[in-house]
Amino acid sequence: MTTRKALVVFGGMELHKPKRGAEVVRTLLEPEGFSVTLSEDYDLLGADDIAGYDLVVPCVTDGKLDRENGQRLTAAIRAGTGLAGYHMGLATSFRDCVPFRYAASCYWVAHPGNIITYRVDVTRPDHPIMAGIGSFEHTSEQYYLNYDPAVEVLATTNFSGEFDPWRKDVVMPVVFTTYHGAGRVFYSSLGHAADELEIPHVREILKRGLLWAAREPRG
Repeated sequence: MTTRKALVVFGGMELHKPKRGAEVVRTLLEPEGFSVTLSEDYDLLGADDIAGYDLVVPCVTDGKLDRENGQRLTAAIRAGTGLAGYHMGLATSFRDCVPFRYAASCYWVAHPGNIITYRVDVTRPDHPIMAGIGSFEHTSEQYYLNYDPAVEVLATTNFSGEFDPWRKDVVMPVVFTTYHGAGRVFYSSLGHAADELEIPHVREILKRGLLWAAREPRG
């Protein structure tokens, strides 16, 4: 069986500890048989060999990805390369790259109250990513997203209205999956700082999501 390949690109706001987060992703994937490339070079996302990766994980806040690189990356995703991200990755990455935004399926717009304690409700306990994980309290940024209505929501959070009363009782995805062509896309808004990725259930959700998104082994 051919070893699967993952590209983990990190950068942007140091508050999110992107390098450490990328290293966590590597520690989750390597025991599962992946060869993992870590890099700060965003251009690798549009390199000639991008379609040879089975999974791409941007751990990037903001950043620039030119349109041609974005088109090559999203062409690879449509052909079967998986795309996965947590917190800032996908939701804030490469805001100006329209092809990437379409594949990412979500866009961060606010976290009212900044660091608060909120509840995460598991809505699809039958899904393999969430199996055996119950609803839980979490202390972090409660992400308010604009998101693609085509996503399959696996966990949600409810905005209390304490900080932005006009958004009281809004239910927002926390964990979702979707497809972009043949490529699987996974996102979890958990993981504001890389330390959060060490929380057992947060880590397990991320691990399962990465594995779900990756292209199936070939050969």
